[in-house]
Amino acid sequence: MPENYTGSVNYHLINLKPQSVYTKLFTAITAVLMLASCTPHEKTGADDEGLSVFNADSLVKHIKVLASDSFQGRKPFTEGEVRTIAYLQDQFKAAGLEPGNGNSYLQDVPMIDILSQPDPVMQVQSPKGTLQLKGFDEYVLSTPKTDPVISLDKVPVVFAGYGVVAPEYNWNDYAGLDVKGKIVMVLVNDPGFNNGDTTLFKGKTMTYYGRWTYKFEEAARQGARGCLVIHSTAAASYPFSVLQNGWNTSALRLDNKNESLLDAEGWITMDAAKKLLVAGGQDTSIIAKADIRGFKPAPLNATVSTHIRTKVTYNKSHNVIGKITGTKYPNEYILYTAHWDHLGIGKPDATGDSIYNGALDNASGTAGLLEFARAWKSLKTPPERTIVFLAVTGEEQGLLGSAYYAQHPVYPVATTVTVLNVDEVNNYGKTKDVMLIGNGQSDMDDILKEEAEKRGRYISYDASPEAGHYFRSDHFSFAKAGIPASGQGLGIDVIGKGKDYGRKMQEAFNAQHYHAPSDQYNASWDLSGAIDDLQLMFLIGKRLAYSHTWPGWKQGSEFKAERDKTAAERK
Repeated sequence: MPENYTGSVNYHLINLKPQSVYTKLFTAITAVLMLASCTPHEKTGADDEGLSVFNADSLVKHIKVLASDSFQGRKPFTEGEVRTIAYLQDQFKAAGLEPGNGNSYLQDVPMIDILSQPDPVMQVQSPKGTLQLKGFDEYVLSTPKTDPVISLDKVPVVFAGYGVVAPEYNWNDYAGLDVKGKIVMVLVNDPGFNNGDTTLFKGKTMTYYGRWTYKFEEAARQGARGCLVIHSTAAASYPFSVLQNGWNTSALRLDNKNESLLDAEGWITMDAAKKLLVAGGQDTSIIAKADIRGFKPAPLNATVSTHIRTKVTYNKSHNVIGKITGTKYPNEYILYTAHWDHLGIGKPDATGDSIYNGALDNASGTAGLLEFARAWKSLKTPPERTIVFLAVTGEEQGLLGSAYYAQHPVYPVATTVTVLNVDEVNNYGKTKDVMLIGNGQSDMDDILKEEAEKRGRYISYDASPEAGHYFRSDHFSFAKAGIPASGQGLGIDVIGKGKDYGRKMQEAFNAQHYHAPSDQYNASWDLSGAIDDLQLMFLIGKRLAYSHTWPGWKQGSEFKAERDKTAAERK
């Protein structure tokens, strides 16, 4: 029925005589029509239906299973993966979700496990003589390639500033520079970080161009053989010891046949980088000059030599996908995502525990994904747009499962409305605030703010935007593909306890339990705040699922151009 039908009936009733039998008849008909037009659940985007389904006991049940010792830390390619994806498929079926990939709940994700074994030293040769840089102490090095041996013999080195090509910021560190077959040495983070110039990029707020992953990708696109990122604790947001943990260990990457890859990827300490600059005939003041617009890269009069030996294993991991088909716009998609994987079995801690259970990171987010499924299936009026539930693999290895999906989407990127990602839930109680990660990126910021305020909450902002948290979880893979994607951060303004308490709880987890065997479920957890946060993400999804609006990227976002390419496909 057209929306103005009842109004039209009322208009005519005004002109009928009060005592007419037709008046009574039309009054009765109108009452029925108006009652029908107001039937609850005709549209559920603005009401609270489904919120009561979210339940802390249900959340705990899933967390206990997924983070149990029997799941062995949920590392890809292990028995832990087998058990995890079986459990998720069972739960998707039990919730009533349709298979999300044709007739299957699984999407194969081909990966390669590469154990890089670099030489203990790197030889630096220049007119000033020869010096040795010590592996582990002064640099870390690995290869994404599968060759048995990677040989770097007297490879020239170029200092390329930040290694950034960013048209929207009118910045190109590779302009006029030929780095083919060379090693590029670049700074971590963005040009605006070190000198505090807020007019450069986003000042101290890291952009995509500041991430080390981008530096490697761009160096490969430029034809370089290798890339060394110069480490700074402040600019990277973590100490060099974090990078040392990866020395001489295996790492997973996607098995992309046509991908451009470097021979060598690594990090170098600031002190070692300065040694290399001086050996190559450059003054160390050139590091600060890289912050200034118009900086010219500097080839060094020096070469480096070293080798990396590899051991390679090919295998497949899996994303798990379920869906609820939309009733009106079935070819428009809203994705809820969480990564199911963790670190498996590794180095024992002081208690002898070697299973990295990953209860908060991210059994909790995966449990939240299952709660979303139950809530959506409880609605009396199904969503107009298709809702997809995607549990991805390989996040801990570099956002691999989400990257693979974004590169090989089951549902078209162009008609994917948004992605709502859950990476850890709040385990310390209800908060007045909800943290916005990636402020200023997309219209999803405004939607989150509006929906939070309806619930009596307010938005807080990332206290360390220079750390680039927006680029460190799975929503980033979808953002790179142009999909407005958001990862909701955890609030700290705990009701009745204040911000200091919430901040201390987050700091304690990061210091004591993050990526440690002690990240296990504890009965003292207060998941009431987690329920609030999940309900908020559910409401955001509902708002978009019962509409035909398309959130976009804000002007200046580094992802806007990618979305604009597919605009015609949405019309």
